[in-house]
Amino acid sequence: MTDVEIGRGKTGRRAYSLNEIGIVPARRTRDPEEVSIAWQIDAYRFDLPLMACPMDSVVSPATAIAIGQLGGLAVLDLEGLWTRYEDPEPLLAEVTELDEQAATRRLQAMYAEPISEDLIGRRIEEVARAGVTTAASLSPQRTARYAKAVVDAGADIFVIRGTTVSAEHVSGRAEPLNLKQFIYELDVPVVVGGCATYTAALHLMRTGAAGVLVGFGGGSGHTTVKVLGVAVPMATAIADVAAARRDYLDESGGRYVHVIADGSMTASGDIAKALAIGADAVMVGSPLARAAEAPGRGYHWGSEANHTELPRGARVRVGTIGTLEQILHGPSTVPDGSMNLMGALRRTMATAGYSDLKEFQRVEVVVADSGPPARNQ
Repeated sequence: MTDVEIGRGKTGRRAYSLNEIGIVPARRTRDPEEVSIAWQIDAYRFDLPLMACPMDSVVSPATAIAIGQLGGLAVLDLEGLWTRYEDPEPLLAEVTELDEQAATRRLQAMYAEPISEDLIGRRIEEVARAGVTTAASLSPQRTARYAKAVVDAGADIFVIRGTTVSAEHVSGRAEPLNLKQFIYELDVPVVVGGCATYTAALHLMRTGAAGVLVGFGGGSGHTTVKVLGVAVPMATAIADVAAARRDYLDESGGRYVHVIADGSMTASGDIAKALAIGADAVMVGSPLARAAEAPGRGYHWGSEANHTELPRGARVRVGTIGTLEQILHGPSTVPDGSMNLMGALRRTMATAGYSDLKEFQRVEVVVADSGPPARNQ
């Protein structure tokens, strides 16, 4: 890809957001009922290529069970309110009452409560008892400390998720997490991220991860671009990481690492485009935060919003539009792509003539300016 001159002393690549990408319909179409959107990572097979973001406004033990029963995989945030408080419901209700000025400071105070290893185990066991696949998330900084509690509780999939995760973190203050050794010694598949470049993804794949998260996550209210200046448009990031997956497949002699798009999934069209560009699955936040069952009660926020030193997110009102089942499987009562996400994906694949997700990654796409960039997740 040709660099663009920013000025005499700096050049940069032209990168594309999902909003600038269009899927090209094919000569041959199919019935949506004949399309499979099933996804399998390691030994775990799901009816939907969808992970629910590890955010307190989206995933509680109850919604994790519900999303699992609907065919997806919900990831519980083990640094959230559910592992800090015996009963976080009053705090979740309080979040909805806070004014804009007080919200960030109060969130910081709520999340200052210590994490309980006992609650980590109990929350994971609660989801596992329902018979659905359990996934739990920690930041790289806390992974080594709490990993044993996660594994002992019986988590099926371990997610290490941060704004940016590298295989070679350098720190003068503490011994950094050795991802390769950690994953090698763990008995469960690990999904790690985010990353947004070919090189960073390739290094993460070489650690032995089962999946790599693409993007910086953070939810609709994230302010990472404004606070840190860090951003890579999602379409280009997915394509670059998919290229790393292809090259690592050859390098490793056939080991396939799943690419999971984590960010900019605001509507059903975004999900379809992420998969068309090369993602195996998507991680969704704000669309699920709008469910009647969502613990955020119509509000949405991520872990970046309560960072003790440099918050990079805000609590945002997303409203409530329907049940989890309606948002995932329909029927939809709105024309904006916020409901029946999986039905829309099936219809897109049928229109393009593809019967499964791996085939759909070969669909033709075009670059077409279709309006302002979408907000993250």
